[in-house]
Amino acid sequence: MSRKLVQYQPGNHNYLIKGEKYNDYFTKRYLEDYTEYDIFLKSVQPNVNGRQTYTVNDIRSLQFIAKNREQIKESLSTRHTFSEDFFEHGGSKHLDTHHNLDNLVLSILGVKYYPLEDPKMHQWRFVVDVDKPRCIVLCKNLNFLKMPRVAREHKIELWYVGGNNTKWTHFIDEKKLDKPLFYSCDWDYNGLEIYIRLKNIFQRKGCDIKLLYPSEPIKKYSVNMEKHKSKWKASLPFSGLEQCHFAPKEIHLINELINTDRWIEEETNDLVAMVKGCIDL
Repeated sequence: MSRKLVQYQPGNHNYLIKGEKYNDYFTKRYLEDYTEYDIFLKSVQPNVNGRQTYTVNDIRSLQFIAKNREQIKESLSTRHTFSEDFFEHGGSKHLDTHHNLDNLVLSILGVKYYPLEDPKMHQWRFVVDVDKPRCIVLCKNLNFLKMPRVAREHKIELWYVGGNNTKWTHFIDEKKLDKPLFYSCDWDYNGLEIYIRLKNIFQRKGCDIKLLYPSEPIKKYSVNMEKHKSKWKASLPFSGLEQCHFAPKEIHLINELINTDRWIEEETNDLVAMVKGCIDL
């Protein structure tokens, strides 16, 4: 409204109308994504309309679920676990409070309910495949995998290794490990502990994996923020992490985070910028 792209309808502030420059602005910035989301939603919910609102994060999660539905169905557990894994932006109770979204998820998966299995099961192996990738990035969270177009445009293959999902890396064909390997994660205790675990796994395979350094501007949050569970171990030197696995620049940032009780969320980073900090794309 400040740019006068839209304005209130005269006499009725319940509606907005377009300004002269709106169409050009929308076409340049949003039309490609809008068209993609519109086609997708109509494919999974033919009667979708403006009264059934979904955020961009919700739609990206739904696209990911639809693409990987058969694999996801094999490891379904509880609604709360599923919500936390695939709708991390809303947390474990996101589907409890968004009933239309929950019903659409069940419809996409072709199931009537969530089976009551072990809520700590993490047996999924999700990949954004890329033709002739320049590198491979292992991700702690699903966020980057929900935007495959960005990764494919820059020839970055993505693998998901969140939670306790690192065990499958033991069985990766070594022929796939001839590319530079990187790890993208939350910079908190849990994320960095998983990095050390992966580092040891790949070293036993005769290759190495490097930690992606956060992109500028680096956004740091309190570890006590809502929905964040990972805490630093203040009573232990370097929070009990093995310092030998980190470069001096990384050690400096980690110490700063520990001393100030802060953390860095993976999805606040720019994937391409982080990779460009390590190799030429």
